[in-house]
Amino acid sequence: MFFRRKFYIVKNEFVEVFNKHFNETNLPNQLKHGARLVGRWMVPNDENTTEIFAIWEYDNYEKYQEIEANVRSDREHVKRVNRWYEANGGRDFVIGKYILNVRNEELKTTLFLK
Repeated sequence: MFFRRKFYIVKNEFVEVFNKHFNETNLPNQLKHGARLVGRWMVPNDENTTEIFAIWEYDNYEKYQEIEANVRSDREHVKRVNRWYEANGGRDFVIGKYILNVRNEELKTTLFLK
């Protein structure tokens, strides 16, 4: 199995907009292409920001790469994402003002199961 954590630091005033976008746009497209969501959570980061992260499961790293390539090449999805950015001031504006940090990380197990 291959697990990844997608991590964001988001300004508090944008959390609701961001979560709605995930649930209505990103999640359906990921699932459509075979990604498996373990869960998605948020916790306060400081007085102005919230940490939001999702953990995803894949059969292996190669399957993750295949799914991501399919997600990114889905033309209708790309149009929806671009419309969302434009409705919120444009990609550069959203990333500069509301989404302050993004990381995509492989998670490695610490368990030694037999």
